[in-house]
Formats: sequence, structure tokens, C-alpha cells
Amino acid sequence: MYKKNSPWSKTNIIDDTILDLITFRSIFPDPYDVIYTIPAKYDERPDLCSYEMYGTAKYWWIFAARNPNDLIDPIRDFSAGIKIFIPNKDNISNMV
Repeated sequence: MYKKNSPWSKTNIIDDTILDLITFRSIFPDPYDVIYTIPAKYDERPDLCSYEMYGTAKYWWIFAARNPNDLIDPIRDFSAGIKIFIPNKDNISNMV
């Protein structure tokens, strides 16, 4: 089992040894979410964007969880020019 703040906390484990495809927790829209256009410096680097937004690279998965229709592949779809919603730093403290 993974800790509740892990991005893999909702992901199935097959045969007690194999991790299934990642299943993100649902992150619902919030009026304090920011619409953000991914700049070129973060192209395919949600970890770096997470570091700038939240002070840690480990919350990269929050972008994919909040934008499941736009970031199907949480790395490759994190492309320059794409507009996504970013949860407010204060609000993610309830999720992680």
C-alpha cells in the first residue's frame, strides 16, 4: 500500500508485485484554481512546474489529476502552449 499523499495511492497492485497503470485521485474544480498556459521551459516537465508552483517537484501528478481530459499522458501531454487549471497552493494541502 502507498501513503494517502502518494500519486499511486489509488492505483491497483496486481499479484502483490506489479503496479497497474496509475489511477489519479479526483481533484474537483475550485473557484481559486488558476488558468495557466504551460511555458516552453516546462515542456514535458511537470516536475519543474510543480517545484515553482508548490515548492516541491513531487506534486507533478496534481496537474494531470486536475486536467484529466487535457493531460492524458501526464508527461508527454504537458506541452508548451496548453492551457490547464492549477489548484491553489493552499487548497492542495488538503489533498496531499
